[in-house]
Amino acid sequence: MYGLWKPRVLGAWKVPANGPVIFAVNHSHNIDGPMVMGVAPRPTHFLIKREAFVGPLGAFLTGIGQVKVDRTSADRTAITRALGVLAAGGVLGIFPEGTRGEGDFASLRAGLAYFAVRGGAPIVPVAVLGSTDRPGRLIKGLPPLRSRVDVVFGDPFQAGDGSGRATRRVLDEATEGIQKQLTGHLENARRLTGR
Repeated sequence: MYGLWKPRVLGAWKVPANGPVIFAVNHSHNIDGPMVMGVAPRPTHFLIKREAFVGPLGAFLTGIGQVKVDRTSADRTAITRALGVLAAGGVLGIFPEGTRGEGDFASLRAGLAYFAVRGGAPIVPVAVLGSTDRPGRLIKGLPPLRSRVDVVFGDPFQAGDGSGRATRRVLDEATEGIQKQLTGHLENARRLTGR
């Protein structure tokens, strides 16, 4: 990432040095996940749609420990692998909106709350800003080479009621609280970066 763009990383010191952590990343461009993986202070295992696991890219993603997920159903294999990452004290990266969009955390899916509650892991909000400012001249689907992309890590927070039970009520309340935290972090990151 540092060879192709000029990432500016803010707040990386806020990421807990050990133990399970969930990165909740806004998602407006397909380089957002690789950018976070490239600049994060700890190795990150992202939940990635199964459609990305094709050919050499699929072997590469599997080799670096990314988690393939079928978004059309409750993918028990992906859920088990993701909880395993947290149980081993690793970092799980999630795009809580489920797919690329405006990257504003406006419509969260329940997956983030489920993993935070079941895995007992703090959530670190991550805002990636600048990846969609303008298309590149050489490759229109990527930001211009050597352009600045900001990655802002926020303060860790807990979701749920601390019981570890993932009932519908607990998940709904956790999702509502998470959305407020993530939206607040995104607003703060925009102020800090001037974007």
